[in-house]
Amino acid sequence: MKEKHTRIGNMAITAAILAATSGLSYLLHRVSNSDFHVPMLFVLAVLFISLLTDGYVYGIIASMAAVIGVNYIFTYPYFALNFTITGYPMTFLTMLAVSICVSALTTRIKKQEQIRLEVEKEKTRANLLRAISHDIRTPLTSIVGSASGILENQKVLTQEREMELVQDIKDEAQWLIRIVENLLSVTRINGENARIDTEDEVVEEIISSAVIKFSKRFPEASVEVKMPEEFLMVAMDGVLIEQVLVNLLENAVLHGKTYTKIWIVVIHTPGRVEIAVEDDGQGIKESVLPVMFEGKISSDEEESDSKRNMGIGLSVCHSIVKAHKGGMHAENRAEGGARISFWLPMNEEDTDGY
Repeated sequence: MKEKHTRIGNMAITAAILAATSGLSYLLHRVSNSDFHVPMLFVLAVLFISLLTDGYVYGIIASMAAVIGVNYIFTYPYFALNFTITGYPMTFLTMLAVSICVSALTTRIKKQEQIRLEVEKEKTRANLLRAISHDIRTPLTSIVGSASGILENQKVLTQEREMELVQDIKDEAQWLIRIVENLLSVTRINGENARIDTEDEVVEEIISSAVIKFSKRFPEASVEVKMPEEFLMVAMDGVLIEQVLVNLLENAVLHGKTYTKIWIVVIHTPGRVEIAVEDDGQGIKESVLPVMFEGKISSDEEESDSKRNMGIGLSVCHSIVKAHKGGMHAENRAEGGARISFWLPMNEEDTDGY
């Protein structure tokens, strides 16, 4: 979709293209001593101005300026207006028609793209709300149940059992905090004026910080990091990418079930850095793979425990990585277990997805 420019931006684009076309026409005129190519170059200039600017105004202004400019500068008698030249009205009408047609087409395409993005945004919002309602309901029910059990059975509960219920309350509350953190990230990324502020970060430091944060919640989980020997720096929002890694590590624990080991594998290829979280657990159901980044899992795939629902966490990860102009991919390892990876571009040119 063509980006919306400011008035000054549109004027600058128009002036720059007309100036470049005038310069090129002058150079060709000096070389060939012919004016035949000049109208064609300005027709092309009007086309590009109509394509790159917003609305109809700038293309129409450019067509008028081009016709007058061609008449005044590049048509004999030079530097004098002569409106009696044969074909002059047709040249003007041609340029005007080109500007109006191209402007109309690009405006229509832009509106269609905006409608498509709005529909996609509404779909994403609906999927997230569905995932949130599922993720929040069971932890809250568990907290209420454990708290009620303590309050209503104080005389019969052993201290050990009471501590177990308190621990359950703490675990469920921590899970709700993680959901809120994810929601704040989604709001930050998908807001109307949201943007990602990036700066160069050391990949190894971001991974180390994520592993430390993850290990505080899952101290029994073993994580091995495989890094290339080279020093890697990538432009990113370090806090958000760290959250992506924590979400993926937690996903490996909560869904791996039979896992014994988790790996973080970093691969550097020209123009990008790929970071994969792998485990040797039970893997991912084939029916889940196509929808796991969409913030929804069909009801027949949902687990009884809300902590087993990976919809919102992976949806947030995908939104964060996409905002960095990167991509995500999920698959089952041939050796057993799951592999979820994401990549970030190391320069602005390399931003193609999987």
